[in-house]
Amino acid sequence: MTGDRTEETTVSRRGFLGTAAATAAFSVVPSSVLAGGGSSPSDKLNIAGIGVGGMGKNNVRRCANTDNIVALCDVDKKYAGGVMDNYPDAEKYTDYRRMLDEMGDDIDGAVIATPDHSHAVITAACMQEGIHVYTQKPLTHTAWEARQLYKLAQKTDVVTQMGNQGHSGRGTRKVVEWIRAGLIGEVREVHCWTNRPVWPQGDLDIPKKDAPGHLDWDLWLGPAQKRSYSPAYLPFKWRGFWDFGCGALGDMGCHIMDPPYWALKLGSPTAVEASSTKVYDEVAPKASVVHYEFPERGDMPPVDLYWYDGHMKPPRPVQMKAGSSLRDNGTVFIGEKGALTCGTYGGDPRPIPTSLLKGFDRPGKQIPRVPNGKGGHEQNWLNAIKEGKEAVSNFDYACPMTETVVLGNLAIRARKRIEWDAKNMKVTNVPEANKYVKMDYRKGWSL
Repeated sequence: MTGDRTEETTVSRRGFLGTAAATAAFSVVPSSVLAGGGSSPSDKLNIAGIGVGGMGKNNVRRCANTDNIVALCDVDKKYAGGVMDNYPDAEKYTDYRRMLDEMGDDIDGAVIATPDHSHAVITAACMQEGIHVYTQKPLTHTAWEARQLYKLAQKTDVVTQMGNQGHSGRGTRKVVEWIRAGLIGEVREVHCWTNRPVWPQGDLDIPKKDAPGHLDWDLWLGPAQKRSYSPAYLPFKWRGFWDFGCGALGDMGCHIMDPPYWALKLGSPTAVEASSTKVYDEVAPKASVVHYEFPERGDMPPVDLYWYDGHMKPPRPVQMKAGSSLRDNGTVFIGEKGALTCGTYGGDPRPIPTSLLKGFDRPGKQIPRVPNGKGGHEQNWLNAIKEGKEAVSNFDYACPMTETVVLGNLAIRARKRIEWDAKNMKVTNVPEANKYVKMDYRKGWSL
């Protein structure tokens, strides 16, 4: 978005910060040398929040611990009202495009936590303005969008982060180190599961009504095709509708599949097959099981990864003690020597049996730890901007993983085993399934 801005002889704030980070790791006066121990004004970034009524309010709050919240944007004045009131000095907007036109030069980074279907278009608009981005998971609604954001990240060179906070966690790092050090031997099978959806899916009643006055329904739809408002969509329930969300897999896959995707260097699957309760054209099923097939990767063997949702769980590993049960959400790696399980965000990793740790030459902290602090994942992104570095779940990593996650939804909707040509980004054996690779944007909206 360029708006009506005219070129000026002065360097914009963001342009200065970007140059400083690239050349001198963000040259500022350290707060430790200031009288009274305060912060230098140039230490603080100007952050905008787009979609702040849900998870976005937490992301913004964590950014506010160290930096300036200068703009907030949400299409629902009631849902986001409390958050807006918490930052009286921030400019308030309903349309992110107007915000970028009026304030783009003064915004260093944007936190994007809108519904899934608008993640990519808003993220791309910010990146094209040179604004650093923190976008909630799943990063995109479709595989095509993930690929486009990946390319845009290479082109714009902004600092990027997907909001899968477990990637900053110590547990996930320990999982990666243990798996790669051979704690359970070669891994050829992984199981991931969640107790979601905790919102309605399946056969739903979708009454049509007038949108409430506090909601700009047309802006909420954004790139999605025009339709009448229904209370069946909001709040939060949009996740179960294919045009807006990505179901339970999209909601939790970027968390729960993160440890195996990272530890096993999974990359793109060659085939995906799904089974589920009844699949509807408009709504995700109540429960599903998705089987991803990954090929050999260097010296790593092929891997079969299984995803379960709708309170379905994998078989209990044979190594587990009788009477033990699996967590409500988690991951189990099946190796030639035993198994390894961890929680939703890679937390609390445990080998099965625990005796595997006896005599194991632990690799130590080979992967740098992210300080937890107040909002470690958000702070990792903010620090990366200031220091001219990459955030831990940057788009080089997050885009391919998101593409893999949402391919599971493609297989659910195709209702057939699909063979995936990652290079050419298409389904080769079920041509009609390719209509799900890319979203059909409403006229006037594009990436």
